[in-house]
Amino acid sequence: MTQEERIEQSTTRIFKAIFPESTNHYNTLFGGTAMHLMDEVAFIAATRYSRKRVVTVSSDRIDFTQPIPAGTIIELIGKVEKVGNTSLKVRVEIFIEEMYSDKRVKAITGTFTFVAVDEQKRPVSIH
Repeated sequence: MTQEERIEQSTTRIFKAIFPESTNHYNTLFGGTAMHLMDEVAFIAATRYSRKRVVTVSSDRIDFTQPIPAGTIIELIGKVEKVGNTSLKVRVEIFIEEMYSDKRVKAITGTFTFVAVDEQKRPVSIH
């Protein structure tokens, strides 16, 4: 399988409904909750690509461009962006979908770096 095929096959999509218990006093999704969900989908994509144990080592940048209101659906898309010897970067985008219309907008983008590790938590080759 080519690297492009592995990337496509490991791309991960998760949908979530945003309920009031996950929102702040502005009735929008907590930023920390969004980051937690992003790290989770990035971890799944990294694991699906490498089929190794991976750990998060950094989040390079997370841009919050739209608030995510309660009563919407979000789609998180994690896609491997770069592969090194023991590490890989996963880009995660969150899109907001209104429940009762076709309106869809990108709300958050971030990049997460993972390292593949063995049972003793030492870096191992992804290839």
